[in-house]
Amino acid sequence: MKRLPVLLGLVVATLIFAANAAEPIVIKFSHVVAPDTPKGKAANYFQKLVAERTQGKVKVEVYPNSQLYKDKEELEALQMGVVQMLAPSLAKFGPLGVREFEVFDLPYLFDGYNSLHQVTQGSLGKELLKKLESKGILGLGFWDNGFKQMSANKPLKMPADFKGLKLRIQSSKILDAQMRALGANPQVMAFSEVYQALQTGVVDGTENPPSNFYTQKMHEVQKYLTLSDHGYLGYAVIVNKKFWEGLPPNIRVAMEKSMEEATRYANEIAKQENDNALDQVKASGKTEVLTLTPAEKATWRKALLTVHETQDRVPQELITKVYQAIGLKQ
Repeated sequence: MKRLPVLLGLVVATLIFAANAAEPIVIKFSHVVAPDTPKGKAANYFQKLVAERTQGKVKVEVYPNSQLYKDKEELEALQMGVVQMLAPSLAKFGPLGVREFEVFDLPYLFDGYNSLHQVTQGSLGKELLKKLESKGILGLGFWDNGFKQMSANKPLKMPADFKGLKLRIQSSKILDAQMRALGANPQVMAFSEVYQALQTGVVDGTENPPSNFYTQKMHEVQKYLTLSDHGYLGYAVIVNKKFWEGLPPNIRVAMEKSMEEATRYANEIAKQENDNALDQVKASGKTEVLTLTPAEKATWRKALLTVHETQDRVPQELITKVYQAIGLKQ
């Protein structure tokens, strides 16, 4: 009879352990844009794939629109393990100390998605992601958003039109140099604060792919959008290194396969999502969309390509590698 309480205790302990073992691994995936942007849709697709591939053993919780953290806070939260996964824009890694990622901020570097993917989906992209590991971060892949357009409350057709304007940028020395090359005054600001800053006149304009411009309702507070395609905005999907390496191997394999598929999905929908958003901006009638003539665009390129030569952030060796990868003459 004395053994009965012991046996009961063992049974209870076993049941508790089994219940705990059945609880899913929770991954908090935080990002700063709307759910109906290319990144937002890709994050939700990844969430779905992981649930299916792990049969519910992993639960990805997606938090869009800076619900958890703003731009400057989210990388620190990842390093501390408060969140497990992010997809920050590539400009965020320069302030973290990995300046090489600022190569993506160089204006008029890529002439379209094909040349871009020679870098992000090739060996050079893998080489760049490896540089994050010293920061306690693992890079899982690159997701596209699209090519950026300039907006303001005055028409921007020539570089002279930028003189004296306060334009919001991400925290990037390259983007700072880009705006100064146009005669504008760059203003670093969290993405979640941009709409109000535009509305109240704290800044006069900004740069964004159409999907961000439309989903953040910037077309309500900007009179003009110039189709300049002057720069690229993309993301690196990253995880806390210690957390990732602590996952069971079979779970990690399922997650990697889910990420590969989500990356293909993200990069397939990016252009169409931006085209659709631009159509919505035009249909709203609130923002006039301006198309540059070939001569006007050539003037923009001439002004902005000087940044490639004058910047001192990105190692010249890396710029040369990118030029070679995309077939750009030096």
